[in-house]
Amino acid sequence: MHATANIRWFADIALADRAAVGGKGGSLGELTRADIAVPRGFVVTTHGFECVLAGLERENSIRSRVEALSLRDLKGIRLLSEEIRTRIKNTPLPPDLCVDIVAAHAELCGPNLKWPVAVRSSATTEDSEEASFAGLQDTYLWVEGPEAVLKYVRSCWASLYSTPSLSYRRKDATLENRVSIAVVVQKMVNARSAGVMFTRSPLTGDRSVIAVEATWGLGSALVGGEVTPDRFVIAKITGDISVREISDKTMQHVPAEGGGIKRVETPQELRSVPSISDTELNALAQVGRKVERHYGRPQDIEWAIDRSGEILLLQSRPETVWSGKDQPPAAKPAENPLLHVMNIFGGRR
Repeated sequence: MHATANIRWFADIALADRAAVGGKGGSLGELTRADIAVPRGFVVTTHGFECVLAGLERENSIRSRVEALSLRDLKGIRLLSEEIRTRIKNTPLPPDLCVDIVAAHAELCGPNLKWPVAVRSSATTEDSEEASFAGLQDTYLWVEGPEAVLKYVRSCWASLYSTPSLSYRRKDATLENRVSIAVVVQKMVNARSAGVMFTRSPLTGDRSVIAVEATWGLGSALVGGEVTPDRFVIAKITGDISVREISDKTMQHVPAEGGGIKRVETPQELRSVPSISDTELNALAQVGRKVERHYGRPQDIEWAIDRSGEILLLQSRPETVWSGKDQPPAAKPAENPLLHVMNIFGGRR
């Protein structure tokens, strides 16, 4: 696997490389190095983005104008967002960056250059221990072919200047020279089931349980809040499943022919059937415990199970709802375990 200033492979990066590969890229590298199964991939580093941004800055400033925005000036934020995003999307990629991305894509996909990949934003400000910044930048699923990858790399860069992203940074008074973005490119998982797990109750803070949400198909249906997932609560020590809440999963996201994803009705015989088995649920919980031990703190984890039954992690970020709260959980394990489950998966990317 050949690395350049523009390309880094998961096996060669870690969280310490956040400045070059962003939060998501650093996390996927960290998981890979911890021997956790993740879909193979590489990161288009912040170097390429910074080169393009420097050229745009010479034409007309960007970062200083963003910092000059008032949070109350919603129209100004929207107009500047539209201007910057258009400029980035219309700017050709540097030739050396194109060559590096196409070569890495070919190495990732092998002889089948149409092998579907995910193209995911990885901002340097996201998924930190203080705040996740999740969902502010774009992700593109089931992308086929190198030309499409090149297109969506620019789209991911442009999403750093979306109206929500700009508003969030102005509210947080973030210095723009501390903000950059990398892009993750990794093989898609043709998920039979997917979801999220929290290695600490997201509602009560109880660290003795793992809360899991699951649905059929790709996890993007959960991201958009389009389906009510199955919900489970598992005791970390005993593995006992104390909550088993099976929903009527009327729809799911599946790959669309020619790229992208589509929304389809779930077959009637699967709608009210658990989207993950007890055996898989316990195996998933074991992976969650391993990840939590590796990081030394509770995690918010995205996962998928492919058609062969393999469990793969798509992301792990620090749990931020209860982190920093120096107090015991608000509820004991003996209380109503349904309190441990709360759907806060909406809006993540």
